[in-house]
Amino acid sequence: MGGIFGVCSKNECVMDLFFGTDYHSHLGTRRGGMAVFDGRQFCRAIHNIENSPFRTKFEPDVPNFKGMMGIGCISDSDPQPIIVHSRIGVFAVVTVGRINNKKQLVEQLVSADNTYFSELSCGRINDTELVASLICKKDSIVDGIVYAQSMIEGSMTMLVCADNGIYAVRDKLGRTPLTVGKKSDAYCISFESFAYINLGYKTCYELGPGEVVFVTADKTVSVVKSGNEMRMCSFLWTYYGYPTSDYENVNVEEMRYRCGHSLADQDDIDGTFVGVDYIAGVPDSGTAHAIGYANRSGLPFSRPLIKYTPTWPRSFTPRAQNVRNLIARMKLVPINSLIKNKKLLFVDDSIVRGTQMRGTVDFLYAFGAKELHVRSACPPILYACKYLNFTRSTSKNELISRQIISALENSDDEKHVAEYTDNRSERYKNMVKNTCKSLGLTTLAYHSLDGLTKSIGVEKCKLCTYCWTGKE
Repeated sequence: MGGIFGVCSKNECVMDLFFGTDYHSHLGTRRGGMAVFDGRQFCRAIHNIENSPFRTKFEPDVPNFKGMMGIGCISDSDPQPIIVHSRIGVFAVVTVGRINNKKQLVEQLVSADNTYFSELSCGRINDTELVASLICKKDSIVDGIVYAQSMIEGSMTMLVCADNGIYAVRDKLGRTPLTVGKKSDAYCISFESFAYINLGYKTCYELGPGEVVFVTADKTVSVVKSGNEMRMCSFLWTYYGYPTSDYENVNVEEMRYRCGHSLADQDDIDGTFVGVDYIAGVPDSGTAHAIGYANRSGLPFSRPLIKYTPTWPRSFTPRAQNVRNLIARMKLVPINSLIKNKKLLFVDDSIVRGTQMRGTVDFLYAFGAKELHVRSACPPILYACKYLNFTRSTSKNELISRQIISALENSDDEKHVAEYTDNRSERYKNMVKNTCKSLGLTTLAYHSLDGLTKSIGVEKCKLCTYCWTGKE
């Protein structure tokens, strides 16, 4: 994933940009970057933040930045911002998203226009550099943005600092959010709506799908109108969104409470409700779901696992699975008296590959847990995300649900996969039963898709549910 932030101010913007960007650190741990325009030129810094937080890496740079306009990013992929000197001017750009037709676009630009790209490690091309090259194909920044969006297959939200302002661009189907905040002397643009609250800004506008808004220190102007179709990522609320953020006027924390309520109701209706000593969440994003479940069920909530937050980042961000597994283990510290001889029901935001869940289960049993029941806040993940790199999986076969299906069908064939998305089918029930056994759990249940989307409260047709259904 990743997060982006921009500021246009009548005064120095550097501190707002610094803290606003830092507030996106939960979305990635690979690289951070900032670029500030002083009226004549850009000053830029990019750092690797895998082993040191954004603030620590960028604090020495802050005194060197001067200007009233800038953009920043937390990136879990390529280095950015990119600064481009082109025939349509000098501009800086940051992006969040994924380009599925990258190879074709690069080949087209190289062969037709003699364009060249700097290769990153393993021969990769920087997505943001490719976006900048597409923008430069046209005679203005706005026309270039529209052209880039029309050519990109996937999802691309961006900030383009040019023409003495910032173009805020939400991806075509609004899979990721982009919100404008305002205070007396400045405007900001942010992926996370909470990132500017402590800086004195108040939300004044949320971009629609495909919309382009030009922002200066004095005003905002919509230069490309919003589209009517939206497919916003459901995992914004379920998993990677920060609790204090609102998307489409729906708060993340409140949604997770409703999700927990719905899971408890589902257990009651399905006859899968179990009496346990405690309801607990897998920290951090599972905690709010568990609070909702406990409140609805009347069973006590506890925290037998505490996340050690001072030094351990979110475990989905490291690229190597063995590193993710290590962090998942090291960041959770047990409370023995809340685990030993206890029947526990844990609510987690999702079960992706199952490796971290399996490790957590072994960990809890080693500390004397009597029974371990798990409820997933979302349905089984059957398809690797092709829009936002959410699952980090290069292949759907890395997903635990796919591995269980392959074992049950003795094939990787897609023939019966649709039946496994239907929670009423025998194939679905058999998959859950075998997943439960594979993870070493006492019981396992997944949230229904209807229950999840109702918990979000946005029309189902406006939500992306591809990773569960395989449908666009």
